Amino acid sequence: MNKHIIKNASWIIGARIVQAVLNLVVSIITVRYLGPSNFGLITYVASVTAFLLPLMNLGLNSILVNEFVKNPSHEGEIIGTSLVMNFVSGILCIGGSVAFVSIANRGERDTLIVCALYSLIFIFQSFELIQYWFQWKYLSKYTSLTFLGAYTAVSAYKIFLLATGKSVYWFALSNALDYLIIGAALMFFYFRLSGQRLHFSFERAKALFSKSRYYIVSSMMVTIFAQTDRIMLKLMINEEAVGYYSAAVTVAGMTSFVFAALIDSFRPEILECKKKSSPEYEANLKKLYAVIIYLSFIQSIAVTVFAELIVNIMYSSAFSASVPALRIIVWYTTFSYLGAVRNIWILAEGKQKYLWIINLSGAIMNVALNLILIPRFGINGAAAASLVTQIFTNVIINLILRPMREINRLLTAGLNPKNLMGILKYGKQSRSIGKT
Repeated sequence: MNKHIIKNASWIIGARIVQAVLNLVVSIITVRYLGPSNFGLITYVASVTAFLLPLMNLGLNSILVNEFVKNPSHEGEIIGTSLVMNFVSGILCIGGSVAFVSIANRGERDTLIVCALYSLIFIFQSFELIQYWFQWKYLSKYTSLTFLGAYTAVSAYKIFLLATGKSVYWFALSNALDYLIIGAALMFFYFRLSGQRLHFSFERAKALFSKSRYYIVSSMMVTIFAQTDRIMLKLMINEEAVGYYSAAVTVAGMTSFVFAALIDSFRPEILECKKKSSPEYEANLKKLYAVIIYLSFIQSIAVTVFAELIVNIMYSSAFSASVPALRIIVWYTTFSYLGAVRNIWILAEGKQKYLWIINLSGAIMNVALNLILIPRFGINGAAAASLVTQIFTNVIINLILRPMREINRLLTAGLNPKNLMGILKYGKQSRSIGKT
C-alpha cells in the first residue's frame, strides 16, 4: 500500500481530531443554548439547502480527482472551469432554497430569514472544490490545517454569539463564514504551490459536465433519503422532533471525519492503480472495505450500549427522546460508509450510469417508509426508515443489478481480517522507519 495513503490520512485525521474536540464542546453549548426548537429550525433549513447542494456541485466533486489523474497538465483549466460552473449554480441555488421555504412554510417569518442567511453557503462553498487538487497531490496537510483554522475561527464566533446572547439568525450565518475562510485559504495555498494559472474553458465545461451529470441526479437521490426524514418530521410533527432527531444524527456522525479521511486518502491511489491496471487495485479496495467495516462496527456497538450516557453528557436529559433514535441511526451510518467505498469503484469502472437506478430506488423507498413509519413511531420511525434504505441501496441492490455484483465480492472479501491486519502491519512498519 502506498505510503502516501497513510501519511495523507494521518494529516487529515490528526487535524480533524482537534476539530472534533472543538465541535463537541461548541455544539454541546450551542444546542443547549438554542434548545430543541431553534436547533430543529436550523437543521431543518440545513436539510432544505442540502437538497439543492447536488445542483450546486453539478457532480464535479465526484469526478475531479479522476480528471486530474487523466489530465495532469490541464489542472489550471480544470479547476478554473469547475469553480466558475459551481459559483454560477450556487447563486441560482440561493434563490431556489428561499423559494421553497416561502411556499412550504408560508407565513413562518423566522424560517424564511434563517433560510436566506444559511443559504449564503452556496456562494462560498463553491470554492471548496479546489480541495480535490490537494487530494490528488497528496497535500492534505494544507487542507487539514485550513479546515482546522476555519473551524477554530467559527467556533470563536459561536462562543461570542453565546456570550452575547445573540438570536438564532446569527448562528445561521456561521456556516457561510466557515466556507468563506476555507475558500480563501485554499486559493492562497493553491497559488503558492502550483504554477498553473486558473482559467475558464467552455469546451472543458462541456467535457466535465458530460461526465459529472450522472452524479447530479444520483446525488439528489442520496440527499432525498439523507434529508427527507428531517423535512418530513418538521412538516408532519414539529421542529422539536427535528431537534431531537438531529441531535441523534450529530452524535452518530461525530467520528465521520475518520471515515471520510480514510476514503479520501485511498481514492487517488485506487484510481491510479486502475489507470495502470495494477494488481494493487483490488487489494486496496479490499483493504479500504476492511478498515471501514471493522471501525464502523466497533463504533456502532459502543454507541448502542452507551447511547443514553452519551446523550445525557452532551445535551442533558432535555434530549432524552433522542436516545432510542440514536441506537438505530448509528447503524445506518455504518452502511452509508460502505456506499462511499462502492462509489470509488463505480467511478474507476465507469459504471456511473447505474447510480441513478440505485439512488432513485433508495429515495422512493425512504420517502415511502417515512410516510408509513413517522406517523406511528415518530423520530424512531424516521431512523428505522433510513437504516432500511441504507442496507438496501448499499448491499442488497448490488445483488439485484448484475453489473454491480462484483462490488459485493470485494465487500465480502473486506470482512477477511487479513486485509485489516495488512493495513495495521504497514502502519507499524511506516512508524518504525520514521523513527530510524
